[in-house]
Amino acid sequence: MSVAAGREATLLAFDYGERRIGVALGNALTRSARPLTVIPNRSRDYRFDAIAALLREWQPDHLIVGLPTHPDGAPHAMTQHAKRFGNQLNGRFNLPVTWVDERYSSVDAEARLRERGEDLDQLDAEAACVILQQYLDELSDSPT
Repeated sequence: MSVAAGREATLLAFDYGERRIGVALGNALTRSARPLTVIPNRSRDYRFDAIAALLREWQPDHLIVGLPTHPDGAPHAMTQHAKRFGNQLNGRFNLPVTWVDERYSSVDAEARLRERGEDLDQLDAEAACVILQQYLDELSDSPT
């Protein structure tokens, strides 16, 4: 399921990692995304409590989860972790989830932060922003 192009919708995107989860915020109408925060992935309860707080604050219509794969597109161990995470988001919060290929999102994010002269402590949030912007750009390319 995807957000219809041209429709106002708030989106939250996640770059899932075993230690940290990057989060970005976006709007489908303006097709813009920005890094939001990094959630330490301390435990299941901790991460979902933090996510629940973000959902209450931003009230997104749709969630985007980066799906890591090898450069050739083949799945690896983190692919299943990200899939499970997205399924848990959907099950817990009853919001639609779309997975987006996140190959090279961290490399892109690091380059962006270095270009702006910013610290890498927000790398995961910036990677989530790259993932969300990719999703939004693909909406622009879809026929209406």
